[in-house]
Amino acid sequence: MLNRSTIHTELCVVGGGLAGLCAAIAAAREGLHVVLMQERPVLGGNASSEIRMWICGAHGVNNRETGIIEEIALENCSRNPTKNYYIWDTVLYDFARREKNLTLLLNCTCMDAQTEDGAFPYERERKILSVTGYQMTTQTFVEVYADYFADCSGDSILAPLTGAAFRHGRESKDDYGEPTHVIQKDSMTMGMSCLLQGRETTQPVAFTPPSWSLHLTSKDFKDRHLDIYSSWENYWYLELGGNCDTIRDTEDISRELLPLALGTWDYIKNSGEYRADNWDLEFLGFLPGKRESRRMIGEYTITANDILHNVSFEDTVAYGGWPLDDHFPAGFYHKGVPNTNILPPLPYQIPYRCLYSANVSNLFFAGRNISMTHMAMSSVRVMATCSLLGQAVGTAAAIAHKYGLQPHGVYLSHMEELQDRLLAADCYLPGKARKISPLCIQTPLENGHNALKDGRDRPISHDPHDVCGHIIPNRIPLVYRFENPQKISSVHVVFDSDLNRNTLPGDACEREHTMRCNIRLDSPQTFVPLTLCKSFVLEAETSEGIIEIFRCEKNLKRAHHFILEREVTALRLISLENWGNTSETRIFSFDFL
Repeated sequence: MLNRSTIHTELCVVGGGLAGLCAAIAAAREGLHVVLMQERPVLGGNASSEIRMWICGAHGVNNRETGIIEEIALENCSRNPTKNYYIWDTVLYDFARREKNLTLLLNCTCMDAQTEDGAFPYERERKILSVTGYQMTTQTFVEVYADYFADCSGDSILAPLTGAAFRHGRESKDDYGEPTHVIQKDSMTMGMSCLLQGRETTQPVAFTPPSWSLHLTSKDFKDRHLDIYSSWENYWYLELGGNCDTIRDTEDISRELLPLALGTWDYIKNSGEYRADNWDLEFLGFLPGKRESRRMIGEYTITANDILHNVSFEDTVAYGGWPLDDHFPAGFYHKGVPNTNILPPLPYQIPYRCLYSANVSNLFFAGRNISMTHMAMSSVRVMATCSLLGQAVGTAAAIAHKYGLQPHGVYLSHMEELQDRLLAADCYLPGKARKISPLCIQTPLENGHNALKDGRDRPISHDPHDVCGHIIPNRIPLVYRFENPQKISSVHVVFDSDLNRNTLPGDACEREHTMRCNIRLDSPQTFVPLTLCKSFVLEAETSEGIIEIFRCEKNLKRAHHFILEREVTALRLISLENWGNTSETRIFSFDFL
């Protein structure tokens, strides 16, 4: 008989891609006990060493996603100078492991769920009691009971297991009036890819393809622009299966993708067209990276028109900025360009109502499976955006638990608190400002500037000339001094992490992406952005004298939010050094509540 175990927790997150990882971390940091169930041995989903797709997000100046995903990126810059995928796996694993409230279940596939029907709040008809996973390494069935569940699986596994409402396929042009070429609604999606990576060496390396690989010619790569020496080449167009069922037919599609990928490498190596004699096959993905399958139905469905018209939502909890990048279902075999590329306003807003179920009372979701149309999904699906959605869901779950509410109750009565917590956790919300206390606004800042207490933690995205914050000479203290002792709840500090990555080495692609695809002999080693404060100290003056609230010698975080809850007569922030070793450091924010 196989082993069985039971876990009782407050939030169960199913799926350990970047959306699920950020959801679990955010909730754990807010004090919830969290179980993260991940069917793979590593975290990161499409970004992991098993698939190796780049983390993409909003285009444009100053639009880089912050919060947990920026914390991860900055730590990777420090720990992983060669952008080694196995070190990257450990960075993601470390972020989960260091959270004391987070229980990680790896190699555990969600396979069943127990639900209860009834008349639940907000006209929901069903509630999830537990989910069951099978952990293959321990041959154990693990049943997880929780107050809340978050489906971050990509494929929306909890939809068929719980009866959660979902949609699949492409809407027609008439359904929502979107800019789509689809005349009649269908079940087609974008396809999957088995990716490649090449490594340039100092001597010739032979490649003999297996007998079952495809024989490809230059005609096959028309409109695909293959170039192994380009930093931008990541073979994303080796895509198939959008005209099949990307869940049911995954293994069949994979059996087609591997010959395509190996045939591509054979063409690169042996056609004589790519100066590839000294190149070796560094990686071949046997696990397909998936773009689309089921999408949950929530309280609201975001459409391409919401994105293109830059609709403002009172319940915005995240943003996007990737193009409407719709891949044709036939993928590599589609004649002509493989995708559409409609640029949206930057950045556009994503509402909270897209992140919880319309019919299951305690079900959140985050990632490429949120409540949206196919065309909207073609932009929202990228992983940096999905990370923001995950952080929003984890934070919302904590608020729901605090007040004994279901997800929709947070929308009805605690949206402002959710947005405030996200802003405090360094998430940018277009159109929403972080609150500053009247006392902070009224108190002069010695050696500083009012720009440090305006609630802006980054420059305006559409103005490349906008300057945020203030440049401070190192070791010169910024001081708030009070005539009488004041009760300070929290202190917020944001440093300049070089959102546009202008201080990192290499070309624009190298600087923009956390990881790389092809490894050239001249590929640079990365490092921590030079603008980021490396060491600092935060102090408070009290009746007992000067006390040190926090000291950091090797800072790798852009934002710090300190809970103080004590009376002080002064607050002092001293930047001691930055990673670029210059005499001055830019600080975006130094304020308090």
